[in-house]
Amino acid sequence: MAEKRLSSIYRDINEDLFPERMEISFVDSGNSRQTLSYEKVEWKIGGEKRGLRYGENPDQEAALYRPANGNLVLGEVSSIVPGKHLASDIELLQSGKHPGKINITDADSALNILRYFSADPCAVIIKHNNPCGAAIGLTLAEAYERAYLADRIAAFGGAVALNRSVDLETAERIAETYSEVVVAPDYEEGVLDVLRQKKNLRIMRIGNMDRLEAYVGARVVDFKSLIDGGIIVQWSYAPRVFAPEELQPAQTEYRGKQYRVEREPNEQERRDMIFGWLVESGVTSNSVIYVRDGITVGIGTGEQDRVGVAEIARDKAYRKMADRISWLRYSVPYNQLAEEDRRLEIDAEVAENRGGVAGSVMVSDGFFPFRDGIDVGLSEGVTAVIQPGGSVRDFESIEACNEHGAAMVFTGQRSFRH
Repeated sequence: MAEKRLSSIYRDINEDLFPERMEISFVDSGNSRQTLSYEKVEWKIGGEKRGLRYGENPDQEAALYRPANGNLVLGEVSSIVPGKHLASDIELLQSGKHPGKINITDADSALNILRYFSADPCAVIIKHNNPCGAAIGLTLAEAYERAYLADRIAAFGGAVALNRSVDLETAERIAETYSEVVVAPDYEEGVLDVLRQKKNLRIMRIGNMDRLEAYVGARVVDFKSLIDGGIIVQWSYAPRVFAPEELQPAQTEYRGKQYRVEREPNEQERRDMIFGWLVESGVTSNSVIYVRDGITVGIGTGEQDRVGVAEIARDKAYRKMADRISWLRYSVPYNQLAEEDRRLEIDAEVAENRGGVAGSVMVSDGFFPFRDGIDVGLSEGVTAVIQPGGSVRDFESIEACNEHGAAMVFTGQRSFRH
């Protein structure tokens, strides 16, 4: 009985006592008031109106609100005008166990990345607000497959977000795996029949995803509540670098001496730099990721030190490559592969390719305070680095790149997501 009671908490739906509307007012010293109005979001599920299942945990009540009125303007910065809804106004085509807070925020985290890649079919798989894998492809199915295989294990139970109408090939590949959420601008004929075979899958449609590019640079007010009920308010992050020509050459002066990276990045490295930098904006800081050919190779998230997170991303790249080879070649996860000769064969292949890190671009959301962090990637064969720059000891990172013949550029902007 105890086991049944424990498992049932994930199926229960909390009573939603949050009000129908919410208003937040900003009042300046002259008593001029700007008010943002929100309305609660509910869906018709099982013949009843229901809001969020629960918050981050089953014993936390939660509610979802969408902006209904108001527009905050502070100086030259303005918030998004209500009516341009995305994750706050999803259309549920299948509710599964119907969404909780994490399902919505994971979908939103994916949209924050997808908005930068409207030109290409792109797939992002999110788990706990961080990408398991992100990739572009010639087709949507190819993009999904690349993102999924970037970290097949982490993608289990994740939120799959796609920036094109889902076709049958992509749907069939998604249906072969276990996902909690699929979100897309639309679904082609017959696709829902395939996806609905997964009864617990939450299938979401957001029509405004067709205009995701319009959300690039758009700002919203970001609220963070403190333990005592206080609130920190900030404008949401907006990257300033979107194209290779906007990247700054890695150079600095230290104690009267000029330092500059000797090699310029090639065309493919520049493409991967931009792709990686924009994906990085959706990764929890401190973070380092490795990118190659428009695919995330290794993602390190939320660590306290930059050396450690560079090592985690590297180590994950090795493990994920071993699993990817085993899965594609033998249809068995690497950690369940019983044949020693096959394991040794995979180990040798992974070592030869250095987990796929060799030839990749290293992306860091903050500067390297010393060269030890950047050396982690360079020693594995990273050929190019993109980072904000601005450390007193940038010269060390420049020297490290020159020693390895690697290129490096600065963005001039930090990309923390805390």
